[in-house]
Amino acid sequence: MDTIVRINDTVNGFAWGWFGLILLLGTGLICTIITKAFQITHIRHWIGRTIGMLFNEDSHVKDEEGSVSQFQALCTALAATVGTGNIAGVAAAICVGGPGAVFWMWIAAILGMMTNYSENILGIYYRRRNSEGEWSGGAMYYLSDGLGSYKGCKHIGKALAVIFACFTILASFGIGNMAQINKITLNIESAFFSHVDPVVIAGVSIVNWIIGISLMLLGAVIILGGLERIASFAEKIVPFMAIAYIVGAIAIVSMNIENLFAMLAAIFRFAFGPRALAGGVAGTAIQVAMNTIKSGCKRGVFSNEAGLGSSVMVHSNSNVKEPVKQGLWGIFEVFADTIIICTMTALVVLSSGAIDLDTGLVAEGTNDATLVAKSFGSVFGKGGEWFVAVAILLFAFTTIMGWSHYGSKAVEYLFGVKGARVYRMIFVLMMIAGAVMTSTLAWDISDTFNGLMMIPNLIGVLSLTPLVVKLTNNYIDRRIKGKDIEPILSYDPEIQKEHAEAVRNGAE
Repeated sequence: MDTIVRINDTVNGFAWGWFGLILLLGTGLICTIITKAFQITHIRHWIGRTIGMLFNEDSHVKDEEGSVSQFQALCTALAATVGTGNIAGVAAAICVGGPGAVFWMWIAAILGMMTNYSENILGIYYRRRNSEGEWSGGAMYYLSDGLGSYKGCKHIGKALAVIFACFTILASFGIGNMAQINKITLNIESAFFSHVDPVVIAGVSIVNWIIGISLMLLGAVIILGGLERIASFAEKIVPFMAIAYIVGAIAIVSMNIENLFAMLAAIFRFAFGPRALAGGVAGTAIQVAMNTIKSGCKRGVFSNEAGLGSSVMVHSNSNVKEPVKQGLWGIFEVFADTIIICTMTALVVLSSGAIDLDTGLVAEGTNDATLVAKSFGSVFGKGGEWFVAVAILLFAFTTIMGWSHYGSKAVEYLFGVKGARVYRMIFVLMMIAGAVMTSTLAWDISDTFNGLMMIPNLIGVLSLTPLVVKLTNNYIDRRIKGKDIEPILSYDPEIQKEHAEAVRNGAE
């Protein structure tokens, strides 16, 4: 076991250490540069085509079999990315890296917008229909058919596609399933059963068994119904849970409105690890600066998953025909997850009094795992803590729904649609294990697989940046500049012809 732990720590440090973060942020920077900072220079356009379309019927209509609406694809992707990390993860980043970590979380998000954008347009461009008529897309396909189309890269692209699919499957059982169930169980126990003497069955509290079995049964009803049922569930729950949490956070910040300027000032002042933090935390300003940057960037990446190649698998199921059009929703996904929800959590933490805004130091005895719940509790009483427990339940449960689709698509790539059906049943049964398991090693290993997904994915994205530029420029010329040119929509001549006809006829 010690050997396994050491090996996992080494690999995890590689995947989620400076190498992984530089690879992620570097890819985001390159994608930003090659698209001429599309997320900034065309901000009015993508906001108008995403936020501006939320109340437009077109974004909610599913007009073909085997697909979901653009809004459903967004909600399912957000279901997987908006999770417990948006609450406890942000608090941990601030406790470790100080208020300045929030600044680097924003930087990671701004760059991540274009990584997610690039993944999504490649996912739409290289997708195809499976034997059941459902769209299938993701890093597996743009690695095998995109990177693999380059001279001498056929076997490399195929190998990386298989590696990515394997890591996705393994990560889906851990980070995407059991770890989330475990977090739900712990929070419900803490909020509602902390003063109850537990009845133990097979060495585990009966509360854990009840929670695990209940969530497994609910998960079975949704997951075994396939993507359409998952998307329908996400479409109803994700907007509600996000808005409810944001409103609650705004209420807390409003009650501390006199400190808002001080909170924002602390974020920028401590972004580079100033002298006030130097002596108290890490000994030198350079060490503190590195700690702050790493904590913020890592939190941003963990939260929005831009670069992991995960959400591409559901965005590719959208009924959209324009690759760039779905890419715009990818930009909004990162914006909503990190710039909005994570920022609200950060302001709640900074207004809690647990972080000294003058020195950036954490108050003694602060527990980052319960900090947000305590902050809500200090304003709304016990009901505030219950609210956070319910929020974590919804955030974590929807994450499970999203990851069940990611894993099934990875299995489908390797073993076909029949294999995906078997995977869904195993995935549901594994949910109960998360409620009764206590070992942290399983979570640490699955976190490593989660990080390892990004390496083959980003190799694919970087290798296909010329195509990203080509698709982006084609879209800008047609949709923004009004030029009458042929749209570029798919690698497949038949799909290209079908979709181009639809676009020309105004079907999209």
